[in-house]
Amino acid sequence: MAEVLVLVDHVDGQVKKVTTELLTAARRIGEPAAVWVGEGVESGKAALAEFGAEKVYVAPAEVNDYVVAPKAELLAKLAQEKDAAAILVSATAENKEIAGRTAVKLGSGVLTDVVDVTAELVTEHSIFGGATVTHARVTTGVPVIAVRPNSVVPEAAAGAAAEEAVSVDISDAAKTAKVVERVVQEKGERPELTEAAIVVSGGRGVGSDDFAVVENLADSLGAAVGASRAVVDSGWYPNQFQVGQTGKTVSPNLYVALGISGAIQHRAGMQTSKNILAVNKDPEAPIFELADFGVVGDLHTVAPQLTEEINKRK
Repeated sequence: MAEVLVLVDHVDGQVKKVTTELLTAARRIGEPAAVWVGEGVESGKAALAEFGAEKVYVAPAEVNDYVVAPKAELLAKLAQEKDAAAILVSATAENKEIAGRTAVKLGSGVLTDVVDVTAELVTEHSIFGGATVTHARVTTGVPVIAVRPNSVVPEAAAGAAAEEAVSVDISDAAKTAKVVERVVQEKGERPELTEAAIVVSGGRGVGSDDFAVVENLADSLGAAVGASRAVVDSGWYPNQFQVGQTGKTVSPNLYVALGISGAIQHRAGMQTSKNILAVNKDPEAPIFELADFGVVGDLHTVAPQLTEEINKRK
């Protein structure tokens, strides 16, 4: 069975959820082989094995000393040496650039913002804010596929995760952009937005002075906080919390939408949530067409009552 290379997203040795999704998709195609760049593999190998990685190729930390070019050279080299059936990466801004560079080196095609992939390497894409679904496939070379986070449901399946060190001769051209400093982003106690099981998002209806109503409900549920584009554009909340077509895609077990009308742009980032609860004073708001549960009312009344009741039951 041909190998399918999966570029691992990890932080401090902890494997990110999107990698477990990629390994699940890779098992449909062939034998998953994780590609780990840098240190910390011993901490993450168990998670890779849990989701079916048969091999773990470990590249030296030097690859991380530069921007994206060395990773593309590494993936292209492995794909050629191992006769890989495909290469899967997460559809982050950095990884999509890596995917494009890798495809050029292999003389193959690249598919980005994929939401599903079949055993025959036919990919599914959700476009125009989720209004249209298209399918595509690479016809020449090793397909390089960038999959959106939270698009594939991760399914555990034991793998051997046999570790193998690999080297790559980084070209002089790939060394022209060097990382000179890394700044660790401060994190609060809330879970990461794209990996949270529960997300509470606020929209224009929340108002500029009272986003605490969203945060309080999120904290009572142990949830992440999200925001609509209108909120971010107005400067009411930082843009890294935007959910939607031009923001982050989430797929939690529960998505709570407070004061969000449900424009197509926003729906594209959260419509795959397992359960959706909407609170909006407009009974004709489009979000109710998508919601599993809806409350027509003032969120500034409903949300505090809900927060209070949840805290009572803890």
